[in-house]
Amino acid sequence: MTNRRNRIYALALVSLAGAGLSGCVSQQAYDELRQTNVSLENRNAELARRASELEATNRMLTNERQSLDAALAALRAANGDLAALTKQQQDELNRFGSRLQGLSGIALDPTTDAALQALVAQYPNLMSYDPALGMIRFNADLTFDSGSDVVKDSARQALDAFARVLNSTSALNYEAEILGHTDSQRISASTASRHPTNMHLSAHRAISVRAVLGSMGVPADRLKVSGWGEFRPAVPNTASGNTPANRRVEIYLRNSTAGISSSASPSGGSASPDRDPVPTRQLDPTK
Repeated sequence: MTNRRNRIYALALVSLAGAGLSGCVSQQAYDELRQTNVSLENRNAELARRASELEATNRMLTNERQSLDAALAALRAANGDLAALTKQQQDELNRFGSRLQGLSGIALDPTTDAALQALVAQYPNLMSYDPALGMIRFNADLTFDSGSDVVKDSARQALDAFARVLNSTSALNYEAEILGHTDSQRISASTASRHPTNMHLSAHRAISVRAVLGSMGVPADRLKVSGWGEFRPAVPNTASGNTPANRRVEIYLRNSTAGISSSASPSGGSASPDRDPVPTRQLDPTK
């Protein structure tokens, strides 16, 4: 910009010199040159101002970029830490799953496994079978009415078939743990008088299934019950809590902890004739 102004000054001097050679410089020419010089100086000041603003903007953007680069580096570091933590938790979950598999599931013998596969094929909508866990799962909505622990007649036929599997020769060394589950939907006022909480409802349903199996000839010492209520969902509960997949009864077959039978010996006498007699106690009439 300075060079350009100098060139204009030079041209002005040349013009003045030429005018001097020819005589004198007209006032009009002088005023025009002066006005041109003022305009150029104003233009130069405007450009200098804009250059200063651009420099300030550039410094601001540079600072912002540096801040963003630092934030990005921090996020990358945090992401690395999160990935490492996720892997650690996944490894722990896998180890826990392996331990749970060892505790909760057994490899059933081929005969019982085949019988359960065939049973589920008969009632595909009512039940499913997980051979890795030795577990039969009953759909609670098809086994019970809403808020009820009374086994439906339509489910008794399937339970009767399951009882026959449990009483078969191949399955006599197994005991059954019956687990009741619900979703997280709140108990209604009409249901609360019989089942105050989901925990009660889940346990009561497990007890009802046990009673049905017992009535079909499965020995009582092979049947165990418990209830998880809404606290072991198979899938995440919906916002309303109404989640049909979580309303279920699961029956796990496990190796017997009490032997095939403790009620009678093959000869028909007591299985343990030398066992100390159970001490008598006064009955509590208020129970």
